[in-house]
Amino acid sequence: MPEIANLFLLLADALLYFAVLAGLFRARHWLGIGAFFCALGVMHFIETYLASILYVQLPFGIVASPGSSVLFTGKLMLLLLVYIREDARIVRQPIYGLLIGNLLMVALAALMRSHELIPLGPDRIADFGFVDEMGALMVWGTALLFADCILIILLYEHSRRWLSDRILMRLALAGAVVMTFDQIGFYLGLRLLTGAPVSVLVGGWAAKMGAVAIYSVLVGSYLRWLERPVHQWSGAASVADVFDLLTYRERYEDLLARTGRDALTGTFDRGRLESQGRRAVGQAVGAGRAVSLLLVDIDHFKGFNDRFGHATGDAVIQRIARKIMVTVRATDLVFRFGGEEFVVICDGLEGVAALALGERIRCEIAASIDGAGSGVTASIGIATAPADCVDYDALFQAADRRLYEAKAAGRNCVIGDRADAPETVPRFARS
Repeated sequence: MPEIANLFLLLADALLYFAVLAGLFRARHWLGIGAFFCALGVMHFIETYLASILYVQLPFGIVASPGSSVLFTGKLMLLLLVYIREDARIVRQPIYGLLIGNLLMVALAALMRSHELIPLGPDRIADFGFVDEMGALMVWGTALLFADCILIILLYEHSRRWLSDRILMRLALAGAVVMTFDQIGFYLGLRLLTGAPVSVLVGGWAAKMGAVAIYSVLVGSYLRWLERPVHQWSGAASVADVFDLLTYRERYEDLLARTGRDALTGTFDRGRLESQGRRAVGQAVGAGRAVSLLLVDIDHFKGFNDRFGHATGDAVIQRIARKIMVTVRATDLVFRFGGEEFVVICDGLEGVAALALGERIRCEIAASIDGAGSGVTASIGIATAPADCVDYDALFQAADRRLYEAKAAGRNCVIGDRADAPETVPRFARS
């Protein structure tokens, strides 16, 4: 029967579409994520074109378009995959690009009407009616896609409350709800421009629900089998832990930015370092107390990210931050200065004690993170006021110079002021 044949052909379309694009996404650490986004963008035109003109008969009287059911549903589920494995900032990029590109296409088509056209043959005349229709549908479809992405991410996140880490069910629920919304919205535009019958709305919705089920299984399988770290390391995050790490990241950042906390680690952020850290140093110096600044940098962390992936790297950064916070005193201040750099300000801590604290931090990081060949260690530079200098900027620069000395000395070591260290405390220690 042709209806059954069409159903299997749509399944083959979905498998081929997902296999190629998921393969590009999996290769993002080698090819860059731009290759995945470019392929996704190229498919946007054919997807909209097929949704406006090509429909097939399926069992139970369902009429559906491969463009709408297979390609658009697949694109949305793949963008949800991008959010899960990366973050909201990354997933917005192709949507902005598609929307701006579609608007540019409409604007250029309007401008090109003013050209004096030369036909290449009797049947080769530019059809601006087709361009107008496609341009309008693509702009409308991309605007819907923008809303769809926001909704599917919110639903996926909130479904954690009810479904915990049942990833397949969360994918299916979020996809089904959002594709229902999208089918209604796209049909309204299609109806206005082409006069599509109601059977397109009903049949398209049924086909999209089937596509959501298929893509949920494919995305869930991808997450289960293809996105685990290739190399295992001590304390490696499970798939569920990765979700805990990455989800709600953008909203966490917005919230924590207002409280001066770093979104990933919970330490104070760089803004708080400039205000609270600077003030802490000034108050200690003004009161005649010693104050030490420790600058902690994770060794070769870019290489670690390249080997294990950024999700695993983020988990390591979190773990290192916790190790630093539990190793320092309760009164010490811990700040995340940059990607893999931390600053610790210790009011009342003199040079020798600061060297000992830095060594404890170094040992804790090496012992707890350096598992199964991951090789995560830290280099630390220390400066103390008033022995080294008497203001925050000079203190930071002195610690930064000593950090570079530690790296030049072979990394995984602590360097402070030699004059502060007695015979039994080495200027730097290397594991």
